[in-house]
Formats: sequence, C-alpha cells, structure tokens
Amino acid sequence: MLDRSFIRQIESLQREGIPFCVATIVDARGSIPQIIGARAIFTREGLAHGTVGGGTLEATCQKKAAELLEGDKAARTEFERYNLQQDLGMTCGGELALFFEVYRQKLTWNIVIFGAGHVAQTLCRFLVELDCRVVCVDTRAEWLERLPRNDKLEACRVGNYCDGVDRIAPGADVILMTTGHSSDMPILKAIENRRMSIAHLGVIGSEAKSGIVRRQLAADGLPREFIDSIVCPLGDKIGNNTPAEIAVGIVSQLLRLRNAG
Repeated sequence: MLDRSFIRQIESLQREGIPFCVATIVDARGSIPQIIGARAIFTREGLAHGTVGGGTLEATCQKKAAELLEGDKAARTEFERYNLQQDLGMTCGGELALFFEVYRQKLTWNIVIFGAGHVAQTLCRFLVELDCRVVCVDTRAEWLERLPRNDKLEACRVGNYCDGVDRIAPGADVILMTTGHSSDMPILKAIENRRMSIAHLGVIGSEAKSGIVRRQLAADGLPREFIDSIVCPLGDKIGNNTPAEIAVGIVSQLLRLRNAG
C-alpha cells in the first residue's frame, strides 16, 4: 500500500515537471534486504524517496533508473531480476525481481492566485474547466471556503500573503488580486527577491493603480526589468467591470499568453 508521503513526493515531482523512476520489488526468493512491495523513487539526481533495501542493491537501482531517465524518450517500463550474491556481490543469498516505471510528464499549467475575493471566486470556476492546476491563496478562511470544490483547485490559507509565495511552482502564472496594492506590494517584492521563475505575473487593477505600483517598486529599488514584466492592468478589456466579465477577460488573456509561449 502506498503511504501518503510517497504519493505526495510523486505529486510534487509531477507538479514541477521533474522526470522520475519508481522501482518496486515485485517478487523475491530467499533472504533479501527489504520486502515485496517496497518502493523507491529516483530522479536524475539520485534517490528522492523510499528504499528498496539500501547499499549495493539501491545503488544498482539508482544506476538503472538513471539509464532509463537518460534523454527524452517516451515513458517506459522495465523488469530486472537479480541474484544478490552472484550479480551484486551481496552476502544475502536471495533473488528478487524489480519493476521500473519511468514518468516524464510535461510541466503542468500552474496558476497561483493571491486573493479569493469576488473576481477570484468566478475566475476559479472558469479555470477548473481548463487543463490547469490552480492554487488560491488568502488569509481569510471564509472566502476560501466559498471556492468551488474541485481536484484541480487548492485553497491555501496563510497567516500572511507572502507565506503563499512558497506555493508558486516554477513556470507558473501568478495573479495578484488581494484587497489592495498595499497587500500586493509585499508579494511582488518577495517574488523578485527570490528570483522566481514565473511565466507571467499579473496584477488586477486600473491604469492609475498600475502607475502607483510601478513607481513605488522603482522607488524601493526593484529592477526595471522585473517592473516592466508585470502585467497590470490584468485581463483583456472585452466586457464591463462586473466580477464575471473581469474574470472572462483574465481567462482570455491567460490563454493568449500561454499559447504564445
């Protein structure tokens, strides 16, 4: 049975688009250093989680996983059987069979929204209909509880908005729609200070707000390149200022930006 930590590790690797290989002991005879069903996750950097017994056996599995992960071939599986004494020089006198499963998932379209207010409520309902993963961050439990229940959407409550910056996956689209620019500013600074790899960074608001935000960031010494990368006002101007039509404009712009690469 897979434990939750194992599943969380797989989800984390898939979310970040990191290729990995799962090695599972599927058969055994005699003395072996683990049990049938033991699993380990390997990336190109080595063991990421779990164990199939450690020592020479695990080193052998790590080498095999690295071979399977080499290059950008299609996902594949492989079956290996080892006599621990004859093949690996171990004192254990047993034999075991391992099943290797390789996963190369393309980077998921991740969207992180700061603020769960009126526009975000509608926006999240649109986004979960698309092929993406959404994290909505807010300090207010009552607003997060109003979000739709969907496997593609995670409601993330934080004590401070900046705590949610850790939830930004590499290459994600990030949208700021908190209660005002005073709460948006610390998030922007935290993102820039960490030199995060973000596809697009958008801030909801008017042209007037855009000017205030950019001037304040410049006064605080943030790089011009970062300031110019901010999309503000956010959203295509294809409707009025109701939450629903603002959300439609944001979805439209996100799709255009994504498709433009």
